[in-house]
Amino acid sequence: MWRLKIADGGNDPNMIYSTNNFVGRQTWEFDPDYGTPEERSEVEAARENYWKNRFQVRPSSDLLWRMQFLKEKGFKQTIRQVKVENEEEITHETATAAIKRATNFFSALQASDGHWPAENGGPLFIIPPLVMCLYITGHLETVFPEEYRKEMLRFIYCHQNEDGGWGLHVEAHSNMYCTVLNYICMRILGEGPDGGQDYACSRGRKWILDHGGAVSIPTWGKAWLSILGLFDWTGCISMPPEFWLLPSFLPLQPAKLWCFMRLIYMPMSFLYGKRFVAPISPLILQLREEIHSQPYNQIKWKKVRHLCAKEDLYFPHLLIQNLVWDSIYIFTEPFLTRWPFNKLRKKALEITLKHIHYEDENSRYITIACVEKVLCMLACWVEDPYGDSFKKHLARLPDYIWIGEDGIKMQTYGSQLWDTSLGLQALLACQLTDEIGPTLMKGHDYIKKSQVRDNPSGDFRSMYRHISKGSWTFTDQDHGWQVSDCTAEALRCCLILSVMPPEIVGEKIETERMYDAINVMLSLQNKNGGLAAFEPAGTSKWLEMLNPSEMFEDVFTEQLYVECTGSVINALVLFKKLHPGHRKEEIENVIRKAVQYFEDVQMPDGLWYGTWGICFTYATWFALRGLAAAGKTYHNCLAVRKAANFLLKLQLDDGGWGESYLSCLAMKFTPLEGNRSNLVQTAWTLMGLIHSGQAERDPTPLHRAAKLLINSQMEDGDFPQQEIVGASLRTCMIHYPNFRNIYPLWALAEYRQRVPLP
Repeated sequence: MWRLKIADGGNDPNMIYSTNNFVGRQTWEFDPDYGTPEERSEVEAARENYWKNRFQVRPSSDLLWRMQFLKEKGFKQTIRQVKVENEEEITHETATAAIKRATNFFSALQASDGHWPAENGGPLFIIPPLVMCLYITGHLETVFPEEYRKEMLRFIYCHQNEDGGWGLHVEAHSNMYCTVLNYICMRILGEGPDGGQDYACSRGRKWILDHGGAVSIPTWGKAWLSILGLFDWTGCISMPPEFWLLPSFLPLQPAKLWCFMRLIYMPMSFLYGKRFVAPISPLILQLREEIHSQPYNQIKWKKVRHLCAKEDLYFPHLLIQNLVWDSIYIFTEPFLTRWPFNKLRKKALEITLKHIHYEDENSRYITIACVEKVLCMLACWVEDPYGDSFKKHLARLPDYIWIGEDGIKMQTYGSQLWDTSLGLQALLACQLTDEIGPTLMKGHDYIKKSQVRDNPSGDFRSMYRHISKGSWTFTDQDHGWQVSDCTAEALRCCLILSVMPPEIVGEKIETERMYDAINVMLSLQNKNGGLAAFEPAGTSKWLEMLNPSEMFEDVFTEQLYVECTGSVINALVLFKKLHPGHRKEEIENVIRKAVQYFEDVQMPDGLWYGTWGICFTYATWFALRGLAAAGKTYHNCLAVRKAANFLLKLQLDDGGWGESYLSCLAMKFTPLEGNRSNLVQTAWTLMGLIHSGQAERDPTPLHRAAKLLINSQMEDGDFPQQEIVGASLRTCMIHYPNFRNIYPLWALAEYRQRVPLP
């Protein structure tokens, strides 16, 4: 039976190390002797229930660790369930009961180190490259014994679409990229050409061939197939490692790229420059016949370089872009692979590898995220199969593995800090300090221990890194990558807790550490007032025209985000109130510019576009929350009026709101199919309207939304898992299971506190 372990450092201290004794680390192990027969039966029932309903609710409910924690803590809901009848008013007593039930349940899910664990998955292109990498390096069966491989296959089967393909994420239509990768993954994991549950392999292969074969896989897929020996590098766009030699004054240079893309193309260009191809095994020879619609040796690789299946084509390449990539190939590759220019290629590979090692060391071999992790690990193996760098990568693989009732998935990179900072604020809003003091103290301790205490090592700016001292990451301290909104929400927790009794919530964080956090946030504001997430924005927009990926848009350079801006405004306003003497004029100027940014980027209908959540309901809550903190109201701000009025028009008959992930792609509000409500999006909107002052104008829409939340609460205090609500890269959706607990609780707490109730 599977068991989640917290803050565990593994068994080899020579290959894994931590900056804070692994606080926030969450890893799974399989123990054949763990659990009673009844507990194992519960797990199997959860798996069976997911399988039966997988096309109704695609994201998992993330039940396995929850069942473990609730059982270990002996949790039992002691407050009776409440319901609000059709014509009945919500009373203060009813709202309090629902809040206390949710608080009891959510507190029981807290880990021993103070954070809230959870899956952070959703994409279906993450596990296959990891399996491919371990297959290439010969470590698949040692890293993932039989039980792991069984659960990986379960995940692939669970998320196969009815047409036989796999989508970019668990709710997406089938595309070539994920269908080819998952098909190959099943074959590597031991399934035959016609094997798999419900003939998964034959159905997947049929989808591939019916849609033109694997030659129409997008750019990233072409690179992975070339690495495996299922494609030819000449059919890929040029990714020369010489890019890492370019001086900083040039408009196209590594420092100009968004950090995620920079760290993807860094190891990818190393593998491209080496023209690395894995040893050709009998399985690879079989796959050449299975995934291509014509004989492998007859494919004209250069002619399919820019071919992309229409199902994958979100960001079509312009003709000029294709000409640029082809020109780079034609005018560089024939020379850089021959003497004396191959000496430049050798130097470029050395520099690229230096950057890879730097990033590995400064993230304790976690790297920035899942795609980069596997590519960097493979690059280290290509450099030295027996070297410590590769072994240290292997030691950090458990940080990415997550297990739910739908099987094993690879995390994007974990949301421990993000979930905890939001969850703590939800609990604090409940005003139940005397009842949940130990929970608040543990969460506070986790936040304090997770702050990044130093900048990246050495001359970090020459390695294209920004300051990180004082920041918080999305996940844990070892990860090391600063994020503006994570820093803001964590700092806000610390600020609120700093004025509460230390004997209940713990000692407040040192003032200098708060100043360090402020420094990071201020450094990430753009001149137009918006906030970037990871590094300062400002690179020329025309660089986006060179984005090699067909599946993602606006990812080549750092962007500005409504959500990050809203989080930072909230934190700065509270900080200014509690520490009025520190950088007062700078902070006031940042807030003023941020308000202007909100007004400038608001959509004509009154909403704001969200990048990290779905979509308009998410960003609009952050914007209204930020504007309210800055003193903007329905009466003195047109942006607030427009947003509130449009949100009210979107309210559904049951009192809720529901928004499809398709809003992210269309950049236009798109309701869920059948005009269904989503509880998390209802909570965002309820809080947004409360921030707009709706309670003073007409509380009826707020009562209707709160009634839906209260009546949807389950017997144990949990809320049901519904549609996916997280987003990334505009087309890729992310699953945050804890959101179903955090946001309804937070919204009900704000409702009880700010809306008059009988």
